[in-house]
Amino acid sequence: MEDVVRASFSWQGKRVFVTGHTGFKGGWLALWLTQLGAEVRGFALAPETTPNLFTEARIATKVEDVRGDLRDGKALDAAMTSFAPEVVFHLAAQPLVRLSYADPLLTYETNVVGTARVLDAVRRTPSVRAVVSVTTDKVYENPETGEAFKETDRLGGYDPYSSSKACAELVTAAFRQSYFPLERYADHRVAIATARAGNVIGGGDWAVDRLIPDLVRGFLAGNPVPIRRPQAIRPWQHVLEPIDGYLKLAECLLSPDAARFAKPYNFGPAEEDARPVAWIADHLARTWGADASWFLDGDPSVHEAAYLKLDATRALTELGWTPRLRLAKALDWLTEWYRAHAAQADVQALTLEQIARYRALSG
Repeated sequence: MEDVVRASFSWQGKRVFVTGHTGFKGGWLALWLTQLGAEVRGFALAPETTPNLFTEARIATKVEDVRGDLRDGKALDAAMTSFAPEVVFHLAAQPLVRLSYADPLLTYETNVVGTARVLDAVRRTPSVRAVVSVTTDKVYENPETGEAFKETDRLGGYDPYSSSKACAELVTAAFRQSYFPLERYADHRVAIATARAGNVIGGGDWAVDRLIPDLVRGFLAGNPVPIRRPQAIRPWQHVLEPIDGYLKLAECLLSPDAARFAKPYNFGPAEEDARPVAWIADHLARTWGADASWFLDGDPSVHEAAYLKLDATRALTELGWTPRLRLAKALDWLTEWYRAHAAQADVQALTLEQIARYRALSG
């Protein structure tokens, strides 16, 4: 049934509201949606880094760019209700573990209260039919057993970021149960799901204290890069992999059988692509060349999980979603992107070309 949904579905002319379109993952999603013919309005703060994907890829030329803070309920309500979207993708967040230690209140206000405000705005926007609320692989209580997490596993979170995202999952479940219950879907016709993705990599990420941007900055500057936890294992995947999952999930939430998809979904890579940080750093350094190198940071500072892995069986079996890029190829694509950016290529054309190339892979 899910393959039929994708084959017969069209985003052409669909009105889509995206929070966080000025961010790394939100920027890629916004461009993909416009390539599919959707009309996109984004709501977000200004990009946090210079450079950034939003500016470099000229995303404002493709989408309606509305600046605002999730914590400003009036501004968010006005932006959503006046646009009358059919689909909402909620990606805006404070996404960094280390920053969450430095500013926990900002993290909880943005990730928990912000999610509640988005869903409350949905309540007042009768045009909405599907909501995909994006969280993280870090929402699970992690006893470091080495087992891959399933959607039914206990939620938790050691640090403020992880626990804030687990709280966002609980907020989403509460809104779904209280205002959009599955047993009354025929009356309200709103389907809400959450998406928990692994560690995304790809061109255009310049966040601070994140592995790939730190490596690229160091390689471009010709400096060895300090790595905090080289043996930590993460479910690495190119940014286009989970975005393909989010799109398929939204398509299913708009189908006649929408209610059965209104639940959490993991989006993670093949088991063998859950690799240690050192493997990523070594591979990227070899691919980059030019004496690119890294060294062990003697002060890893705050706690971070040593092992994270996702079981994406539900997405594979129910949505028909399948990872298409093996990790080595994903690293090749991001190296290509950053090298082209450094050579002053047209970043919008480059990003759209990689999206089109990925779409060709996924059929």
